[in-house]
Amino acid sequence: MVIPVHDVNPVRRTPWVTYALIVANVVVFLATPGVTGSVTGGGSLAQLCHLEAFTQHYALVPRELIHGRVPSLVPTGATGVGAHGPGCVLGPPGYHKSPVLSVLTSMFLHGSWLHLLGNMLFLFIFGNNVEDRMGRVRFLLFYVVCGYAAGYGFALLDADSGQPLIGASGAIAGVLGAYLVLYPRARVWVLVPFLIFLPLRLPAWMVLGFWFVLQAFYSAGEGVSDAGTVAYTAHVFGFVVGMLLALPLRPGTPPPPEPRGLLFGRRARTGW
Repeated sequence: MVIPVHDVNPVRRTPWVTYALIVANVVVFLATPGVTGSVTGGGSLAQLCHLEAFTQHYALVPRELIHGRVPSLVPTGATGVGAHGPGCVLGPPGYHKSPVLSVLTSMFLHGSWLHLLGNMLFLFIFGNNVEDRMGRVRFLLFYVVCGYAAGYGFALLDADSGQPLIGASGAIAGVLGAYLVLYPRARVWVLVPFLIFLPLRLPAWMVLGFWFVLQAFYSAGEGVSDAGTVAYTAHVFGFVVGMLLALPLRPGTPPPPEPRGLLFGRRARTGW
């Protein structure tokens, strides 16, 4: 995968909604119980049990969303010792969970710093231009709709799963799909791992198109061993919905400036 670091596509106004979403995701992550374990790579049993209880409460769970099956026993956050040794205590939930609302809350949960920072990097680079084109209120609604489409799409294809789904990836995939539709020729500075990280300036259609193809490939379980731990299907749903919602805005969208300089060792050519 290439790593985007900057796009050559200025905005007309400050993208406050994009910034607010980034801040909200970071604040929620720092407030998540057991976050110390995600920073250090470890964590005590008590931290892990608190994290498991928190995730079960606020994450999207496919069988809860599709079938309305809220479990009668959930992690309580307490620890105990059973027949198989120390572990997390299960008990009746002390809260009422709305599966539909959990789609929204799950968009602000992340499992690690790497998960969080990767998502926020893509939102920071591509979200500002999409917000600039849509306007702040419409962009916020667009972001939420893409997140819901990604969550429901993933849940429908795995309706009996009890595995929690967390992360802003589905909503951000919608932002990437919209960017591809609105600014396919915008140039994006990326780092390409090839012995060292090589900086290249590539057109957005190549960067985001390649990203989408990988997500679709991985969602089929091809070429990756951990397809069950990453919601690639949610990325695909979010991306496609983002593209469809952005199509009506494509006419009249001003093209990004043609950058001066080098592209693949040659001077950038208009129209590529």
